[in-house]
Amino acid sequence: MSFSFARPTFTTAAEEEKARIGASIAQASLFNTLTPEAVDDLARRSSIKRVAARNTIVSQDEPGESMFLIISGRVKVGIFGENGREVTLSVLRQGQCFGEMSLFDGKSRSANCIATDPTTLAVLHRQDLLQHIARYPATALNLLGDMAGRLRRADESIAQLALCDVNERLIHRLVHLAEEEGTEADEGILVRRRPTQQELANMIGSCRETISRAFNQLARDGLIIVQGRSLIVTDALMAQAGKAAA
Repeated sequence: MSFSFARPTFTTAAEEEKARIGASIAQASLFNTLTPEAVDDLARRSSIKRVAARNTIVSQDEPGESMFLIISGRVKVGIFGENGREVTLSVLRQGQCFGEMSLFDGKSRSANCIATDPTTLAVLHRQDLLQHIARYPATALNLLGDMAGRLRRADESIAQLALCDVNERLIHRLVHLAEEEGTEADEGILVRRRPTQQELANMIGSCRETISRAFNQLARDGLIIVQGRSLIVTDALMAQAGKAAA
């Protein structure tokens, strides 16, 4: 009598890392329309980078040689004025990319990107991206579409700064947060990670004292409900913002 045994298969750490990168790329909105072959090619060319909370990933004005996909964590994109004042351009989350602009125009970084949480990133260097695009041009179209979306949002922000008062800008920002990361609650939409008033000020180009007055007035009017570090954006405020946009 003879016995045969199946030889066990082992997955190396490198293979596990590439599989994780591939899964993250396939789920990201920027890449989820690509073919499996294109996703595999991106994963093969990418590497993992882990960044502790509050650490800088890229600095404004430094040379840009890589783009990044957030596998987990959050990244704040902002700029600092000469007086040290900060303006937050966006807060990026899992599945979003940043850093690609410098890869195309060859210029320095336009903003600071800082991990607000422990963050894991997939990193793709410029030469690897260009070689990938030469084989899979659909990726370039996706990148162009994503950058066009960012340009439209930048135009909206500029218009709000020029045409809206602080209260209107604050309402718009709170509604945007609710739509982007909120979950349904009895009174409205629950934002589990409420930004601080200083963070809100940085997002809409104001100062903390002004935001504090506007924020507290919304709370007194019952349009927002503060629950510890969470916030409920009520249906009434969502409806008010919808009427203003109509």
